[in-house]
Amino acid sequence: MIIMVPALLILLGAAMILQAEFLPDEKLLLLPPVNFTIKVTGLAQVLLHWEPNPDQKPRNVNLEYRVKINAPQEDDYETRNTKSKCVSILHRGFSASVQTILWRGPSLLASSWVSAELKAPPGSPGTSVVNLTCTTNTVADNYTHLRPYQVSLHCTWLVGKDAAEDTQYFLYYRYGSWTEECQEYSKDTLKRNIACWFPRTFIQGKGRDWLAVHVNGSSKHTAIKPFDQLFALHAIDQVNPPLNVTAEIEGTRLSIQWEKPVSAFPTHCFDYEVKIYNIRKGYFQTEKMTTNAFVSIIDDVSKYYIQVRAAVSSMCRTSGLWSQWSRPLYVGNDEQKPLTRWFLIALMATICFLLLMSSLLCRMCHLWTKLFPPVPAPKSNIQEFFVTTNYEKAGSTETETEVISYVEEPGFETLEDSVF
Repeated sequence: MIIMVPALLILLGAAMILQAEFLPDEKLLLLPPVNFTIKVTGLAQVLLHWEPNPDQKPRNVNLEYRVKINAPQEDDYETRNTKSKCVSILHRGFSASVQTILWRGPSLLASSWVSAELKAPPGSPGTSVVNLTCTTNTVADNYTHLRPYQVSLHCTWLVGKDAAEDTQYFLYYRYGSWTEECQEYSKDTLKRNIACWFPRTFIQGKGRDWLAVHVNGSSKHTAIKPFDQLFALHAIDQVNPPLNVTAEIEGTRLSIQWEKPVSAFPTHCFDYEVKIYNIRKGYFQTEKMTTNAFVSIIDDVSKYYIQVRAAVSSMCRTSGLWSQWSRPLYVGNDEQKPLTRWFLIALMATICFLLLMSSLLCRMCHLWTKLFPPVPAPKSNIQEFFVTTNYEKAGSTETETEVISYVEEPGFETLEDSVF
């Protein structure tokens, strides 16, 4: 034991001496990298490469590098490698700088910067395409087991405001290491390409890489300036609507079910929205959920239409676009139930029967006349025209008897004779 203690002390001292040799001196001078270059390796992609400074001393320190992107957009990051890939639009040029750095605890030592630049490609201003938009969509591929889903790509754009009438545009896309040129174009009235369709691409349905799209052009009158654009797949992926939407009504219980959209993502990667529209009352409700089933309590004498849409959940990918609504599915019946209809018919018939019987009873018992006696009508002046005056003489000239008789026409009352 006594012998081991001096040996341990010797080893500890040697380790401290070696560590001191490897620690950089406080007056250490860091030199910038050399042979810094920028090389285009693909559409909207460059490779930055540099070498350590051969005059850097001591050489046994672990140097790192800081890369700063100056254009077209500012960015910076640190790396231990001497090369780095960068994805960026290039139609406006590209420039970057790099320096040597060394961390000493909380402090940082850094060299001066070295820079490199790519010039913007030639072309007249106002001749490149504008408003470039792209969308992707997933379709099922039943012909291959390796890739059961295929991703299509559709892009549209507008002609540059200063582009000549004979300008023709050509589109390319790059995803990962794959690059393709468009073969199916749509044209405007001057037969210039303004849209492109890729029915099958090398884009992965669940991919996270940037999609790079490049459009260049040609003209006999002027040089056409190219245009680059980067797309995040989650932002342009047009999700398919849910499949096989079904609905069933039992009393006041509405049950809705559906299947996940055609997609490379599994079932648990989708959020859903269900829209139920009450046609009779004219209002709808929208519910969000993560399962593929929904139950609701409804009015059982109304007709409804139901639609469902989907979006990839943030659990599986950055949130993106909602799908289109599924086709309307009509359920329910806005007609009244047969039992209710027959009840109303029976009720109306009973009321009519009771009214009829009441009327007959009133007639038989003369209740109607007693309750509502007739109002006497005034005598008509026309009867005066039917008065006949007869004069009789009774043997003497001194006495005259006037007999007035009323001749009754049919329809008038019979009056007794009056003698004056």
